[in-house]
Amino acid sequence: MTTSGQPRTQWLGRWGFILAATGSAVGLGNIWKFPYITGEFGGGAFVLVYLACIFAVGVPVMMTEIAFGRRGQGSPVDAIRRVVNESGRASAWSLVGWMAMLCGFMVLSFYVVVAGWSFSYLWKMLTGGLAGSSVDDMAAVFGANNANPLTLGFWSTLVTLLTMLIVGKGVQKGIEKSVSWMMPGLVVMLVVLIGFGMFSGGFGDAVSFLFSFNAGSLSSEGLLAALGHAFFTLSLASGAILTYGSYLPKGASIGRTTVSVAVADTVVALMAGLAIFPVIFANGMNPGEGPGLIFMSLPLAFQAMPLGTLFGILFFLMLSMAALTSAISMVEATVSWLCDNKGLSRPAASWGTGIVLWLISTLAMLSFNLGADWTLAGKTFFDWLDYLTSRWMMPLGGLGMVVLAGFILKSDTFRDELGLAPLPYALWLTMVRYVSPLGIVVIFVDALGVYQVSFAAHWPWLLGILVAMAALGETLSPRLRHALRTS
Repeated sequence: MTTSGQPRTQWLGRWGFILAATGSAVGLGNIWKFPYITGEFGGGAFVLVYLACIFAVGVPVMMTEIAFGRRGQGSPVDAIRRVVNESGRASAWSLVGWMAMLCGFMVLSFYVVVAGWSFSYLWKMLTGGLAGSSVDDMAAVFGANNANPLTLGFWSTLVTLLTMLIVGKGVQKGIEKSVSWMMPGLVVMLVVLIGFGMFSGGFGDAVSFLFSFNAGSLSSEGLLAALGHAFFTLSLASGAILTYGSYLPKGASIGRTTVSVAVADTVVALMAGLAIFPVIFANGMNPGEGPGLIFMSLPLAFQAMPLGTLFGILFFLMLSMAALTSAISMVEATVSWLCDNKGLSRPAASWGTGIVLWLISTLAMLSFNLGADWTLAGKTFFDWLDYLTSRWMMPLGGLGMVVLAGFILKSDTFRDELGLAPLPYALWLTMVRYVSPLGIVVIFVDALGVYQVSFAAHWPWLLGILVAMAALGETLSPRLRHALRTS
């Protein structure tokens, strides 16, 4: 029930949630970052470690967020407040929800600028504006695109308008209806691009780059990359998944649904690699160029290939869809809170949020041109938004979620909401209490650069710490939970 007493809107089916959550997870980072770090850090060996991190950290935290959302039937703020009140705990714990909701909005404030690059490159590909004979030429095009505030501002504004237009239509008619064709469309385009790559001459090299089992190249840096990407790729601790979970029908299995999203996210990321790298290898380019791979090397490669313009259009259309589905999820928590707590209609809440978002994102956009010199401690406004959300708010928000679920709230709450058999529930609880928090702390410490954790040298110590945490936790957890509950 909402604050107004009306039943909360639900997805039309379990697949509506899966498509929406997968769309939230599959963003620009998945299209280029995951394939790149997979090849850099050991191929198949990295994928196995990444999957282990997904199921040790990502899946338990995601299940927790969905359970909070469905149990609390509201935005992150309202859902967490209701669940903690149900357990008789202090409403101050709803600060975790406030952090998640604010984090999602702040991420979107700079993400619409990055998403605007995809839309601008789609237009350039359609109109022939990506002509060049070298990577330096493409770098000049990219630089000119960012240097013009009117051009960059137009595309980020377009992303904002499209996002609010979809969200303003509601959960079923807006979000679910849009992802029901955008996500399958994205997969179809990936399949077509992979088929194109099979005949490009570089497909064998791409498969070897992504899937060869090279354990020797899996360094401590690679382990940290797997752990960090497993957490951030699922859109955790940004309010999106929790809010989407509040629309999940009661009869849907949270466990199976979460695993479906995690698997779909990983499969799409690997498919993106099989679509991108054959083109790169066929043209003798460097596969380790990060963002430059998408906006500099690939356009040049498409120019040199038969039907390259057509497949370039398909690629940037797919990239734009991925960006848009992520943007939709990030703003939904704020819109949901305004509807539930301020009595606003969904269109009014959406467009009101959109105006504030546009103002803040404009400041982020200006960081690439007129405001490039507006810095604080060496960081632009865009940099600060990225730094605060990725390095502080998301890890701390995720940690707050698992501490709440594992130690503070009544265990019956999650046992009932998750609907798991005793053994799977015990496994989830163990992960949420000990494994996930340790993983999040490692991500947090590494992101801040306080101490570079060397897993290769210290994994026995970390394993020992984990075992000690579990043993000590089981001994002291009743007292600890009592102390925390009464604090």
